[in-house]
Amino acid sequence: MALFAVLQTTFLLALLPLRTYQSEVLSEPLPLTPESLNVSINSTKQCLHLQWTVHNPDYHQEFKMVFQIQISRFKASNVIWLENYSTTVKRNQVLHWSWESELPLECAIHFVRMRTMVDDARIPAPRLWSNWSSWEKADAQNSLGDHPLYVFPKDKLVEEGSNVTVCYISMNHQDNISCYLEDVLIYGRQLDQNVWAFEFKNVSFIRKTGTNFYCKGQGDPEGVVLLVSKVLEEPKNFSCETQDLKTLTCTWDPGNDTGLIQLPSYTLFESFSGKKTLCKHRNRCDWQVTQDSQEMYNFTLVAENYFRKRSVSILFNLIHGVHPMAPYSLFPKSVSATNATVTWKVYSIGSSSALLCQLQLLGEGKVIQQHNISVRVNGEYLLSELKPDTEYMARVRCAYADHFWKWSELISQNFTTAEAAPSEAPDVWRDVTFVSGHPTVTLFWKPLSKVHANGKILFYNVVVENLDEPSSLKVLSVPAPANSTKVTLNQSSYQICVTAHNSVGPSPASTVAISGHPGNENVEEGRMNGTEDGFPMSWKPQSRNATGYVVEWCDSPQHLPCVLRWKNLGPTNTDTVISSGAFRPGVRYNFRIYEISTKRMAHLLEKKAGYLKELAPSYNPKVNMSNLTSHSFTLSWKDYPTESQTGFIQGYYVYLKSKTGEKCHRGFEKTFLTDNSVCCKYTIDNPDQKTFVVKDLQPESAYEFLVTPYTSAGEGPLDDFRKVTTPDEYSHILIHIILPMVFFVFVIMIICYLKSQWLKDKCYPDIPDPYKSSVLSLIKFKENPHITIMNVNDCVPDAIEVVNKPEGSKMQFVGTRKSPTETKGTKPAYLDLLPTEKNYSGPGPCICFENFTYNQAASDLGYCGHFPVTPQAPHCQLGPLTSPEHLLKTLEQSYMNSLGEIPAGEANLNYVSQLASPMSGDRESPPTNPPEPALCSEYKMQMAIPLGLASPARSENSSLSSTALLDPREHCH
Repeated sequence: MALFAVLQTTFLLALLPLRTYQSEVLSEPLPLTPESLNVSINSTKQCLHLQWTVHNPDYHQEFKMVFQIQISRFKASNVIWLENYSTTVKRNQVLHWSWESELPLECAIHFVRMRTMVDDARIPAPRLWSNWSSWEKADAQNSLGDHPLYVFPKDKLVEEGSNVTVCYISMNHQDNISCYLEDVLIYGRQLDQNVWAFEFKNVSFIRKTGTNFYCKGQGDPEGVVLLVSKVLEEPKNFSCETQDLKTLTCTWDPGNDTGLIQLPSYTLFESFSGKKTLCKHRNRCDWQVTQDSQEMYNFTLVAENYFRKRSVSILFNLIHGVHPMAPYSLFPKSVSATNATVTWKVYSIGSSSALLCQLQLLGEGKVIQQHNISVRVNGEYLLSELKPDTEYMARVRCAYADHFWKWSELISQNFTTAEAAPSEAPDVWRDVTFVSGHPTVTLFWKPLSKVHANGKILFYNVVVENLDEPSSLKVLSVPAPANSTKVTLNQSSYQICVTAHNSVGPSPASTVAISGHPGNENVEEGRMNGTEDGFPMSWKPQSRNATGYVVEWCDSPQHLPCVLRWKNLGPTNTDTVISSGAFRPGVRYNFRIYEISTKRMAHLLEKKAGYLKELAPSYNPKVNMSNLTSHSFTLSWKDYPTESQTGFIQGYYVYLKSKTGEKCHRGFEKTFLTDNSVCCKYTIDNPDQKTFVVKDLQPESAYEFLVTPYTSAGEGPLDDFRKVTTPDEYSHILIHIILPMVFFVFVIMIICYLKSQWLKDKCYPDIPDPYKSSVLSLIKFKENPHITIMNVNDCVPDAIEVVNKPEGSKMQFVGTRKSPTETKGTKPAYLDLLPTEKNYSGPGPCICFENFTYNQAASDLGYCGHFPVTPQAPHCQLGPLTSPEHLLKTLEQSYMNSLGEIPAGEANLNYVSQLASPMSGDRESPPTNPPEPALCSEYKMQMAIPLGLASPARSENSSLSSTALLDPREHCH
């Protein structure tokens, strides 16, 4: 017990100082208020950097403390940030803390203060905050000058997708400031009297040179460039390998460029050795292998830029990452037409290490042979089964044989095998035409493919053998690249062989047989439809011994000469599809199918025609209109050549339009054209019908018509209507009457023209010559029996009577005109010809002479009229009342003018004897005692005066002297 008491007393004494110390620390307050608070500005990073200390000279322990920091903007009461910063504090330790501002620090004054609280588990609750430190001011505007406008931040570097705030400070409050982002006007928010801010969210990368922001007021514009970086990507496909077990090469895909001038840095760190190296390239890094036989490596690749870090790791075995170097000195030797030996060299990895090499043979860009060979230093391999005159490529790559990791780079070498004789006969066809009974054969052949030509074809041999005369051979040599020749034969049968030759020898022969007589060409042509793949066709064989079939066609039938094409088929093929890149829609293609006999004779089996795709007709036939009547007309047209048809003609449409809008006739159907006009359409479903009669039309009506063909694809163009107008219903009857009448009148005119002289003599003969009058033969003169013309010499003419018809004459005398009413019923007028003696009374002896040739009607009157004369004139003396010249001219003019006015049969002349006595009851009561005229021994020549000249009544102005009828030089005796 004593010992236990001693130990207990000792233990209590030992604990007493500790409790005394603990009671001292925990019971007394800790004056840990922050001291020496200093605020600095980092304008590049837009940060406020705080620095302070916690000074307590009585205690030396470390305490966990919390510092509460307040940041205000513009004024101390405007707190914009509050943050608790926890850390472990030692006595007199200098503490640091930074705060990044989203607003450029130059745009506002900031205030900072803090307080502290011990956050240590040794301190019992309650834990109290210390007092606030005083406000520390951070003013970046102190460094600004007197420029009127500032824009911040300068050359801001931001990451794509982040937010950024830009502000401007205007020293002149009255300036009107406008701001632009990439020349686009934008609006911000006002922070202070002269500060405006612009916040851009989720900024995007535009260009490497940055995004432009500027503001302008009264003076020069101010701006900044926002350098936007793309997000740094994590390296991809990170791997390491070695080619010689001495150097490791690590590669990776860095991803997209960040767009900054300063590229990201790449560091390679190996964890087993603790070494690292700064990579010189952004996608590759070299690592030197040490001689300490380290096989396992653990690499970490770190990519870092201004904003972030990216890392990727790899663990691999050095032996398993061997990537050999490419072989070299690849060379083909001993190259023949079908074989070639290839040799190459490799780089050794170790004395006991072997490489696996892969030899590939390529032809026409494809791998046709592949062989794996184990190689230590030199490789060699024999390639066989090659084709003559063919270009090949040999290429080799190698890999580490013990632990395959990756093939080396390829090396390659081209070579060409030697030529050989052609291995296949040329594909030959013929075209036979008969001229004057003799066949002319044009031979065609297709060039041999490179596979079968086995070299360059130099020429073709054509051997023509007359089967009727086997000893007769004809050999033609056709130089390449020609593919046809022409041979003229007689009416015998022939066999023609064609061979192709290169530098080694000839090909097998291709044989065709030609008959001396035309074959059966009367084969009915069938129709077929094409598809996207070509023209499918089939046929029925005629002979069981056929050795094959040939289908013949032209690629461009619309172009001459025809480019002949053919396809050879075996004896078991009775169908095929003919395809060609030259086939076009809307073109008619004609195919001829031949059967080849055992004697190589070709017999025409079938003819077929078709279109790859039918099209609507491109133009309409030329239509002639005939037999136009008042109710119908006839349309006729000719078929155009089949080569120009764009499809099989199935029929024709006849369109008829009427301006009167009458109903469609029987057989027509109403339809609408593309211009929405109404039309009548008649369908002719027989393509061989080339005439059509349009009936039931209205007379004197205007119509328009059109004839267009149609195929399975549609009809022809509807833009060439022709106009026609039906005639009057009776116009044809009038034509049948008028034409004969016109013809009859024309014949009459011809007859009258030919008989004009005869008509003149019969209808209006010439005035008879008095010297030729038959009256002269009736008068016998004793005094002078030789005188044949009555002459008046020294006589006293008594009167000339002019007889007018009762209805009055239409003629007027000289200078005087009267109407028919004034001349109606006018009595015969008398003209005084010569004055008689004074006291003349009674009639004297008178001879009344009537010229029956002129007027038979006047003779029926039975009297001779006398013109009274004045008694003052001397006896037997001419007393002219007017000058003879004037009278004659007047009479002549009046006579000529009156000829056209006297109707036929109304003008009569009556010749009265110079010695005739007036009859009783004579007109106008002649003097009762006329003087007796002296007898005249002769008669003067008579003058014919038209009746119209004497029709006016007597007057002073119209009386005529008798001297107008007598020669003034003659006198009575």
